Amino acid sequence: MRQRPLGGLRVGAIGLGAMPLSIEGRPDEARALATVHAALDAGVTLLDTADSYHLPGEEPGHNERLVARALATYGGDTADVLVATKGGRGRPADGGWTVTGSPSHLRSAAEASLKRLGVEAIGLYQLHKPDPAVPFEDSLGALRELLDEGKIRLAGVSNTTVPQIHRARAVLGDRLVSVQNQYSPAVRHSAPELRLCADLGIAFLPWSPLAGISRSSLDGPSEAGSPDDRFGAFHEVARAHRVSPQQVCLAWQLAASPTVIPIPGASRPESVRDSAGAADLTLAPDELARLDGAAAGR
Repeated sequence: MRQRPLGGLRVGAIGLGAMPLSIEGRPDEARALATVHAALDAGVTLLDTADSYHLPGEEPGHNERLVARALATYGGDTADVLVATKGGRGRPADGGWTVTGSPSHLRSAAEASLKRLGVEAIGLYQLHKPDPAVPFEDSLGALRELLDEGKIRLAGVSNTTVPQIHRARAVLGDRLVSVQNQYSPAVRHSAPELRLCADLGIAFLPWSPLAGISRSSLDGPSEAGSPDDRFGAFHEVARAHRVSPQQVCLAWQLAASPTVIPIPGASRPESVRDSAGAADLTLAPDELARLDGAAAGR
């Protein structure tokens, strides 16, 4: 798989968002491990997890432990795999999502993640979401201390705005290596953050990058403007290349900037292999312009 830079490292241009392997509707462990192994086989070297990826009310860390088991049971070389985890959110029994960004919580969360992953230092540790009840610089200061102590190697932020990225840079300097925001054809409010990351040379990791692209067979009907698919152009370009609309969607995002590394979720090996194929799909300028227009509603 083609690679892209991330904090002085190089990772596969398509990553794996491991959340679907641990939340509601998750597969059994055998299929979950097979999904991660299929990703590694396909050249994926960025695995994104979080301590809060678990069923509501369960003990934190299900997904981190699963990723650790998948790496331990993989038959190939994992030396170049970067595991990115996050701290600062929780999943109580009511199924909601909490936000806790206090320095004490982030420190204890990172240390717990370190043990679950079974590593000497976390490859990439990300603040999952700014806590409105905690000064942002205080949360970032906890990441800076973890970096200074060698408990994490790289730092990132998630669900942040342009001003917050600038503030994170002021605290972390060039040790801020990634921003993980939602971005897809259906959700483009993080386009300014994507552009800023491109300007700064920071990796932009779109989460839920396939939102808005419905599943369909390569030969199935899909027309622009149809009521079940607002993004028919992605399906039409996919048919022209004999690939899935999901591959086209990811290739469209890769073309937006050399710093973009989508992290689509998956719960089946087939889905992982399909997403990984986007790294080798090159779209023509007129196709990209058409997809830009579809995503913008033109």
